[in-house]
Amino acid sequence: MSNYPENLKYTKDHEWAKIDGKTATIGISFHAQDQLGDVVYVELPAAGKEIKAGDEFGVVESVKSVSSLYAPVSGKVLEANLDLNSAPQLVNQDPYGKAWMIKVEMSNPGEANSLLSAADYQKELG
Repeated sequence: MSNYPENLKYTKDHEWAKIDGKTATIGISFHAQDQLGDVVYVELPAAGKEIKAGDEFGVVESVKSVSSLYAPVSGKVLEANLDLNSAPQLVNQDPYGKAWMIKVEMSNPGEANSLLSAADYQKELG
C-alpha cells in the first residue's frame, strides 16, 4: 500500500479524510505518525460534538511530542475510535486502517473539495 492512498483527501496539517457520501472518516497521515514517533496516547472528542474545519478536535501524544489534531471538515462527530484508548500504537502500525480517529457527519460536504489530493499532499511534503 502506498504511504498516501489515492482514495483519501489530505490537509496541510497532515490529517486525512475518507469521504463517503456525507460521512468523513478522519485520521492522521503516514508522514504525521512517522514524524511523531511512537504514539502513546490519543485524545478524541465524544460522539455528538460539533467540530469546525480547521479547529482542533483532539490530541496525539508520542514519546517525542504532543500534537493537535485539526478537523479537515465541519460537522457532528458520529463516532470516535475507542480502540485507540487501549492501543494507541495502532496509529503507527495502521494509520489509514485500524487507526482511523473519528467519523463525522459533514454539515457542508463541499468543504471536502478544498482538501488536497494524494499527489498534491506529497508535493506539500517536498
